[in-house]
Amino acid sequence: MHILPLKGKWLVAAITACCCQGFLLLGYDQGVMSGIIGADNQFGTDFGNPDPTAQGNIVLVLPDSPRWLIAHGHEDEGTRVIAQLENADSLDDPRVLGKKKDIEVSLAQESAGGPFRYKELFEGGQIGNFRRICLCITVNIMQQFTGANMINYLAPIVYQDTMGLSRDLSLILGGATACTYMVASLIPLWTIDRFGRRPLLMISAAGLSTCFIITSILLSTGSKGAAFGATAMVFIFQIFLGIGFLPIPWLYPAEITTTRIRARGSAISSFFNWMCVFAVVKITPIGAFDHVHCPANAEHNPSAHSAINNIGWRIFIPFAIFNACWVPLVYLFFPETKGLELEDIDHIFDKGGFTGGVWYSPGGRTVGRHRVIQDVDVREDTMEKEA
Repeated sequence: MHILPLKGKWLVAAITACCCQGFLLLGYDQGVMSGIIGADNQFGTDFGNPDPTAQGNIVLVLPDSPRWLIAHGHEDEGTRVIAQLENADSLDDPRVLGKKKDIEVSLAQESAGGPFRYKELFEGGQIGNFRRICLCITVNIMQQFTGANMINYLAPIVYQDTMGLSRDLSLILGGATACTYMVASLIPLWTIDRFGRRPLLMISAAGLSTCFIITSILLSTGSKGAAFGATAMVFIFQIFLGIGFLPIPWLYPAEITTTRIRARGSAISSFFNWMCVFAVVKITPIGAFDHVHCPANAEHNPSAHSAINNIGWRIFIPFAIFNACWVPLVYLFFPETKGLELEDIDHIFDKGGFTGGVWYSPGGRTVGRHRVIQDVDVREDTMEKEA
């Protein structure tokens, strides 16, 4: 099988791009794609009538994970992939050999407990699996209770009802709000590894709370000028969301869990994320807006018509409070993972205590970078003594 002849950051970028496209094609938009690929339409004509089975071919050019290769006895191939990722010309490069040792030590530690058992997810102690799973779940619950999905429903209504704009213009502004969200999501590409996960989460939460507080105050006045200000807050809200609570909840679970439970932690966190999406959409009075576009709905459902009158601008207040609560929660319980190797994560809660050492560690950094090197040294000393 042909593997992409890329090295270093270019290989990482290619892997990221392929994984994102695979997710979109095979997962998130499968319902859409199943009606496009293989159908007799313009898409098929433009792209040479692709077969539905061709959707997954994009991932065939990627190398396997070096950790997986080494774990399954393919050490030479795993070493070559490490050399590609490290942009090294030789397999004997110190960076390659060091990374290989780190992986071998980590794999030895993982296999020491025998086959994985699900009760391990509830274990405490120094490794703190249960704490890790709780963080995976919590960060995804926090993401949805920022009010992000609520704003996607409310934005066109704010533009149409409080500003007196036409329906078409309100929808255009709603699209512009989503585009602002998309552009803001690119900011972490330059900031997330420079400033870390914790600062971006806390700045994001503080900004989101402030936006909703100002929006509530402005909309409570009922004036058209204040509605323009509330509209600006909606756009700023999307920027604050994009820099922190949009990307980080998706990557943090994979970073905070040990390699032994990483797949389970990511799966559990995704489950709670989508369940919270459902919950937020259901508790937000979406039905209350139906009468705006279709008065007949209000006649069949009088409670829908009264809901918007009873709630109004106050709908922003609970989410403003939630966002304000996320700041101390992140500060107290979420350790910083910036710059850490995956193998270092095993030791991130070694300090113990109620907050796992996060509260009294500078910047929430509870473990130093390359902590696994100590394990490598211990392992080598043990092997020498046994020899």
